[in-house]
Amino acid sequence: MINSIVYAMSQGGEGAAGGAGGWMSFMPFILIFVVFYFLLIRPQQKKQKQHREMIGSLQKGDQIITNGGLHGRITGYDDTTLTVEIADKVRVKIARSSVGGKAGSGQQPTQQKK
Repeated sequence: MINSIVYAMSQGGEGAAGGAGGWMSFMPFILIFVVFYFLLIRPQQKKQKQHREMIGSLQKGDQIITNGGLHGRITGYDDTTLTVEIADKVRVKIARSSVGGKAGSGQQPTQQKK
């Protein structure tokens, strides 16, 4: 019977001191999440927002570059697709989401020089 009393006392003592230590053990994870948010997540969300705004502002006659590298001029559009003239009398339909940027503006996809 004495052994069970000693055991109970030792458990209570560790539990009271372990409460603050448990919170502090999560602190590195919280700091890592904050760093990831400001260095990775937030800039990516900002880039996506700019891309959505650019796609929403496309109009007939704009010069664009697709994600596949095609350069062309918009000749028609609806909610989900664009008709792009890539050469004289050559028109293709593409999804709005496949537009990489406007040609001749600062929104072009970056290209590496050889």
